[in-house]
Amino acid sequence: MNFLAHLHLADISNTSLAGNLAGDFCRGNIADHPLHLRQGIWLHRKIDTLTDNDESVKALKAQFPAPLRRVAPILIDLAFDHMLARYWDEYHHQPLLQFSQRCYQHLADTAELPTALATLLPKMRQGDWLSNYADKQGFQLAVSGVSKRLSKPELFNGATKALNKLDVDVEIAFRTFYPQLMAYSRRWSRDTPAEYLG
Repeated sequence: MNFLAHLHLADISNTSLAGNLAGDFCRGNIADHPLHLRQGIWLHRKIDTLTDNDESVKALKAQFPAPLRRVAPILIDLAFDHMLARYWDEYHHQPLLQFSQRCYQHLADTAELPTALATLLPKMRQGDWLSNYADKQGFQLAVSGVSKRLSKPELFNGATKALNKLDVDVEIAFRTFYPQLMAYSRRWSRDTPAEYLG
């Protein structure tokens, strides 16, 4: 899952928006990070593990052309954010634009964010990355932006064409898997180890 999905899953499970998003920027032992972020980081890692091991996600990865298989997990994360944004009203009661602005403000107000996230936040907010996942152009910009942050951006060559071709397959995999992930996230929020609760 990418930024929007992690924030959405945090919101519906009543866990920290900042902590869940921080999971992309925190490495090592969870106990080494600020207490108010720990539950979110823990949940983020559980979500990523379940996603990586889901059979529908694995089957979708296998449909990508061979040259893109190495980055297929990243492309699927981005594509799932696009699907969530595209069909947002089916998954959340608050309009996407309002939800996005609430997330940006919450992140800005959170102390001790990981440095990389704190640095990225103004760009994310200015470009309204979360809401822009909803349309094709915004989605393609997200794919391009991620490729530029990699040491080998050429690994993304042909990604847009492949994603367009797999659009229906991506939607089927998303609609199959994401409701399960929502249920797991709510369950995990209740089962969080005590040492990660702030």
